[in-house]
Amino acid sequence: MTDHPMDNIPVRGLRFDFNAVKPDDFVWSQSCPEFSIFINALGVHVPYFEKFLVQTMRTYRDALDEPQLLDDVRRIIGQESHHAFNFKQWNQAMRQRYPKVAGFEQASRRHFDDLLKSKDKRSCVGFTAGYETFTFLGGMIILGRYEQLMGRANPTLRALWVWHQVEEVEHGAVAFDFYKAFYRNQEGYRRFKVVHAFLHISWQTFKAYAHMLQIEGYYRHPLRALRGWRFFLSFSFDLARAALPVFARDYHPRLHPICNGSQSEIAVAWRAYTENGGNPQRLDQNNMDQMLTHA
Repeated sequence: MTDHPMDNIPVRGLRFDFNAVKPDDFVWSQSCPEFSIFINALGVHVPYFEKFLVQTMRTYRDALDEPQLLDDVRRIIGQESHHAFNFKQWNQAMRQRYPKVAGFEQASRRHFDDLLKSKDKRSCVGFTAGYETFTFLGGMIILGRYEQLMGRANPTLRALWVWHQVEEVEHGAVAFDFYKAFYRNQEGYRRFKVVHAFLHISWQTFKAYAHMLQIEGYYRHPLRALRGWRFFLSFSFDLARAALPVFARDYHPRLHPICNGSQSEIAVAWRAYTENGGNPQRLDQNNMDQMLTHA
């Protein structure tokens, strides 16, 4: 194991089988049903951002002159390409239960296509850095609350999100370093893009979450609806609060307080499990127990 969760960025070509997930199982976390709805909702637009990140970095990476950063960019492109593929497959499955998902996807695709067509380098690179601020912070928060959020969960979806969160932390500094390579002294614009990205993520998730709560019958019971929206606000607040250090003048993702200390037990165990031949595409309770026992 490495000393810091961002020390290594392996590209893992994983594919997840969502055929075994029935529409009635889309609220896939028994530990926290609202989390599974929230993360499903957030994930609807994620593959289109990930494709945007890949295209942005491919467009501008030839101007880099730092070998280590070039290698890190190659690796984040590999990781994010696999993420985008799997999340598009999961979105396709979710359309069976949530009729508006297809429309949300189309809107996200158009949004990121338009941003790329604008050919505004600073905007594309800045938004990428701003957005990736929250993917790595979200990864740390979710892995840190693993038992609360998905200790009892569908094996395939649990495996998908553990993998995704581990890798988002692993490459959590690359988009920041990519921005700094071009705009080292433009801290004000970086901070602006952090706020821009947070508002974008929140709005896209809000729309899909509201739809999914309706389909799952939350609005038929006022207390359930209250519980659903309380989770949304609570998690959004925690994410925003975790982002406060991002605005410091000497900030770097590797030095963030929730990432610069001890690593997530789940992340360390998962990496060891996969490196030793364990199957990361399906994690039932026996797999998790074995994984943590031998960590």
